Amino acid sequence: MASSPQVYIDEFNAKEYLKLTYMAEGGRLFGEWTDFVLKNLHETFTKGGVEGNTLLDFGTGASIYHLLSACEVFEEIIVSDLLEQNRAEFQKWLKKDQDAFDWTHIIKSVCEMEGNRKNCEIKAEKLRSQVKEVLKCDALKRNPYDPIVMPPVDCILCCLCLECSSKDIKEYCNVLKNFQDLIKPGGHLLILSTLNATFYVVGKKRFNLMPLTKDELEKAIKDAGYQIEKAVYAPRTDKSKMDIADYEEKFFIHARKPM
Repeated sequence: MASSPQVYIDEFNAKEYLKLTYMAEGGRLFGEWTDFVLKNLHETFTKGGVEGNTLLDFGTGASIYHLLSACEVFEEIIVSDLLEQNRAEFQKWLKKDQDAFDWTHIIKSVCEMEGNRKNCEIKAEKLRSQVKEVLKCDALKRNPYDPIVMPPVDCILCCLCLECSSKDIKEYCNVLKNFQDLIKPGGHLLILSTLNATFYVVGKKRFNLMPLTKDELEKAIKDAGYQIEKAVYAPRTDKSKMDIADYEEKFFIHARKPM
């Protein structure tokens, strides 16, 4: 069972999470995980036909890396997260605060994929200009943006989020069903996360996750009313940091809401 939202609100340190997770030297998800995410999203937004006016990023955290390819094919990006501390860290990057996390090493990787390795600052500025709102969301509400009623968007992107907030697979499926109201007919749902994970550690604090299998994941997506267009799974190869994050596999799902 995942840690409660209140535990995250009270005890999650966004700045420490970014440092431990995405630093160029020793970040536990920098390398294998970020390479997987950036590659799949680059392909999806170039060859996969996923584009439109608005992308809604649900459960952004304090991270920007998963949005770097999206800003090339969407006119507007809306980011959202439950935690005020995550939204504050994201805003620091938007405003070029001197205390903001430095994403340069990851921005360079995306620029190289796109064949523009010298345009890192241009890429960063483009993403900043595309982000139109930073909102609070709550995955466990029927309308996650209550009291705001969001107009349906072309695509929802969700990275490392739902297994943090759902206590079981039924609740996970219900969150996906609620997303239906937020996506236009024929619109896209992109999910990137991990399988068979039970916890991760930030500093001295352990956060529990809802373990998720491949079969449970695909059934939940289908039961929620989506058509799976593409599913990519890859085993975890670096087992050196299992004591601070115990996931066994990573996945990328591209699903669509029926017309």
